[in-house]
Amino acid sequence: MNWLAIDLGAESGRAMLGSLVKGKLALEELHRFPNTPVRLPTGLYWDTLRLFHEIRHSLTICGRQRKLPLEGIGVDTWGVDFALLGADGALVDNPRHYRDPRNHGMLDRLTAVVTRQEIFRQTGIQFLDLNSLCQWYAMKQAGAPALSCATTLLFMPDLFAYWLTGVARAERTIASTSQFYNPVSKTWSRPLLDALGLRAAILPEIVEPGTVLGPLLDEVRESAGFALPVTVFATAGHDTASAVAAVPADGADWCYISSGTWSLLGAEIAGPVLGPEAMESNFTNEVGAGGRIRFLKNIAGLWLLQECRRAWLLEGREYSYDELAALAAAAPPSRARIDPNAFTSPGAMPSQIARYCRNTGQDCPSDPAGLCRLILDSLAASYAEHIDRLESLLGRPIRSVHIVGGGSRNRLLNQLTADFSRRTVIAGPTEATAAGNILVQAIGAGHVSGLAEARAIVSRSFPLESFSPR
Repeated sequence: MNWLAIDLGAESGRAMLGSLVKGKLALEELHRFPNTPVRLPTGLYWDTLRLFHEIRHSLTICGRQRKLPLEGIGVDTWGVDFALLGADGALVDNPRHYRDPRNHGMLDRLTAVVTRQEIFRQTGIQFLDLNSLCQWYAMKQAGAPALSCATTLLFMPDLFAYWLTGVARAERTIASTSQFYNPVSKTWSRPLLDALGLRAAILPEIVEPGTVLGPLLDEVRESAGFALPVTVFATAGHDTASAVAAVPADGADWCYISSGTWSLLGAEIAGPVLGPEAMESNFTNEVGAGGRIRFLKNIAGLWLLQECRRAWLLEGREYSYDELAALAAAAPPSRARIDPNAFTSPGAMPSQIARYCRNTGQDCPSDPAGLCRLILDSLAASYAEHIDRLESLLGRPIRSVHIVGGGSRNRLLNQLTADFSRRTVIAGPTEATAAGNILVQAIGAGHVSGLAEARAIVSRSFPLESFSPR
């Protein structure tokens, strides 16, 4: 059985073919493409139509080039960003990037109307300017014309699924990132939206991960070269939810780090944690596969390294990520420390880090090797701090840390995380998001019984590496 995962990250997208045979999952990358935001005089946008073009090209590779029959297709993306559709089903504005400067300072304006305590009580979501709630409120404050003619709000994976099927729904895991979803009532937080003057009527029906949305539209199917109908699933649409579904763990004494552009550090629990300690620690309650809650902390992860690499490239120095990892491994431990979440704006990251060090009375490395080591040491120290805090908030021990996603290839960061946290680290699978996307589809189709079986399949299918604290 073949399944297709469309996995869109903040830096790149790819189409991953998954073959589920005799209880093991094999993955193959069919197509990879950049996801490059576009800066216009009016703001920072996603190149949404280009992304959909790449999705359709991925389908053509399956149907016309490889002639592969597909059991299903699922799309996952980063969280919080959304599109607005008009009555005719067309975009009324191009979706903005969560780092769009229009969002800066919006959290303070929003919480002047509804208190932080009330927002957290209703949503359980951490406070960030990039949250969907802040973005929507920023549009209202700016008098954005798109709001007046919008009839439907769709999060990014839901938008692409809509373009594939014509069915507009909100998948629950991606909806839960918005800060206007209530994890207790499991509905939209309409009282919060009413208080802010935001029209809840444009929000679609919420569906579970694994829900069948429908077949590919005839035009899409025929263009891609599929002779038979192909089912599109609302998989775990938030990429972190898909990644966590593929964490090869059992029991309750573990936490995860979904390591990539962002580092999402948390635990899987039965219900939301909405107390004042969780709010003050800025932890968040997002929905996962199987009805679980992903209680986690957002940490600005390897984006810092990506931005440094981009800055050095502009200066004529090109490094691969493997080269940067090797430089960091050869450098001595850094004496300085940075707060990864203090860096929210793209551009000139080495200069931003140097300025932070000066302002905090620290010596900043001036060479790429030292800067890379500073970033990795600081990330590991931040992980350790938040694992201890997570353990305290949950009132239960955490003995192991599962690192999944592209960042799990960074063996130095894995070892440093074990060292700083004093816990065993299990790294892998690298392709957790694609694996989780496909396995949630398979659960929805009835070929996999549930989350426990999906994780057992992952354990059998992919190599894992263990790191002990030194």
